[in-house]
Amino acid sequence: MDKFEIIIIGGGHAGVEAAFACARLNKKSCLITNSLSDIGKMSCNPAIGGIGKSHLVKEIDAMGGLMGIAADFAGIHFRVLNASKGAAVRATRSQSDRVLYSNKVKDIINSEHLLTVVNCEVSEVLLSNDEAHGVKLTNGETIHSKKVILTAGTFLNGKLFTGEEEQEGGRIGDKPSKKLADFLLSLDLKSGRLKTGTPPRIAARTVNWAVTKEQPSDFPRPTMSFVTNDRVHPKQMSCYITRTNTRTHEIIMEGIEKSPMFSGKIEGLGPRYCPSIEDKIHRFSDKDSHQIFIEPEGLTSKEIYPNGISTSMPKQIQQRMVNSIQGFEEAVITKYGYAVEYDFFDPRELNHTLETKKIKNLYFAGQINGTTGYEEAAAQGLVAGINASLTIDEKQPWVPKREESYIGVLIDDLVTLGTKEPYRMFTSRAEHRLLLREDNADQRLSPIAKKLGLINDKRWMNFNKKLEDIEKEKERLKNFKLSPYQINKLHKKSKAKRQTGVSAFELLKRPEITYEDLCEILNISPEKSEIALDVTTNQKYSGYIQRQKKEIKKVKKNENALIPEQIDFNQIEGLSNESKQKLSLVKPKTLAHAQRIPGLTPAAISLLLVHIKKKSLQKDNVA
Repeated sequence: MDKFEIIIIGGGHAGVEAAFACARLNKKSCLITNSLSDIGKMSCNPAIGGIGKSHLVKEIDAMGGLMGIAADFAGIHFRVLNASKGAAVRATRSQSDRVLYSNKVKDIINSEHLLTVVNCEVSEVLLSNDEAHGVKLTNGETIHSKKVILTAGTFLNGKLFTGEEEQEGGRIGDKPSKKLADFLLSLDLKSGRLKTGTPPRIAARTVNWAVTKEQPSDFPRPTMSFVTNDRVHPKQMSCYITRTNTRTHEIIMEGIEKSPMFSGKIEGLGPRYCPSIEDKIHRFSDKDSHQIFIEPEGLTSKEIYPNGISTSMPKQIQQRMVNSIQGFEEAVITKYGYAVEYDFFDPRELNHTLETKKIKNLYFAGQINGTTGYEEAAAQGLVAGINASLTIDEKQPWVPKREESYIGVLIDDLVTLGTKEPYRMFTSRAEHRLLLREDNADQRLSPIAKKLGLINDKRWMNFNKKLEDIEKEKERLKNFKLSPYQINKLHKKSKAKRQTGVSAFELLKRPEITYEDLCEILNISPEKSEIALDVTTNQKYSGYIQRQKKEIKKVKKNENALIPEQIDFNQIEGLSNESKQKLSLVKPKTLAHAQRIPGLTPAAISLLLVHIKKKSLQKDNVA
């Protein structure tokens, strides 16, 4: 077979994003998958986005990726989460039609003339002097390349568990990658086992919808991509809500010893923030009810996805558990829930480019690095694809920074700290989340994407038009000076002191006054929503934004400051007990390393810096 510049192993969310990035950077690439029909498949929940995750999707989109576009073309239900909270933690979530999503991904991949798709299984990576130079297929063929990107998902030595039943597989109906897993385990790489799971699927016709709570799509509908609009969305469907109850919990607890999680059959840890229903009930025994989102699987699907009852309990218990829930009394299970246990490799053995430290030209991306979720996988695929391409051209790698993107937070957390459980992105993981909103992802990353060659001239022109419109709207609001009458009218909403000669732009800073209020009182037409949102957010949070920028500058100035080996973190005044415990556990060597510890606040970093400087000064005085 022809030689390629880059080979991508795996057609999941990490693989397709890596392949698409390579193709856009003009690299002759080969995507190898066990099943052509499974490219872009949503193995678990048919949804994209959510808290922290939508930030990743928007950033992937700003870098020219495909996930946001596919989500918009397949989205049958859209909601903005945390809509009543601050802009930094708002998130978009789209429920997808499984078939439409996968088809859109395939269309995008197939449109790239430099990308070849091969339907086969990889048995090993070709190595020479600790450098990767291609792959060997199970049919005996070899394909050579300059770079190899491995995105194996949950398929490496994958095992499926339903009660005491156990079978090999990466997901139901698909065999695992045993030969490749065995080959990787023979290398000098640290590995472990992790676990994820899925709920049972239920026949939609057997649900009593009348006793559930309907949750329609938001209107106006948001989009996941900066380059689409709601006109590309297919027909919208509602989601519904029900809850578990004390009888549900009793059924689960009666048979909990038959769960492979509690019987000891499963060794790997599952995702802390998306536990199975049996784990949830065991850990939160004080709660007598848990919410379940009843989500459609697609426009033509006859199944629903009960989000919230992921389980690996025996089939009989699953059926009883489901039938105990309001609305599911007569529900028929079409597919039973199961847990998946699989191999992963310690991401601390990767560079920030996602190239392995021990094997040159070999990149890991996705769940192989210990993450969970489509969005986290896609973000890693993007980074691996970009960096594999850049090194071929002998260009500087792209290492996203923590202060510029959630992708940077994700990569840095994995590579610096590693993970013992499936890593999921949250807004709380970002120290400077007010600067990293989902609505400004294009402003943060599109200039980088343009410089790297990932987006075309038309998209760049549209992006610059948006920036011009933002500036024009600011100027328009600055030029409107409100009359005493208008001020008095607004004063009914605002508790701030009445002033005359104040511009509309200045008044927008007040929390009680909205952009819509100003447009109404000035009798002017509002700008389109994305422009209004940007102007409003940056004005209302201007003080906090400036403060975060100063914090970033301060930490960057001192990020290489060494932390003494003999330091006792418990002696630092003002540090919370949680911060002391985290610092004592990780034992960071530099301030930059300490900053990357999840949950360690900027205030804690400042206290640490003061302590280091104080000790250094005392040492100098003694000397």
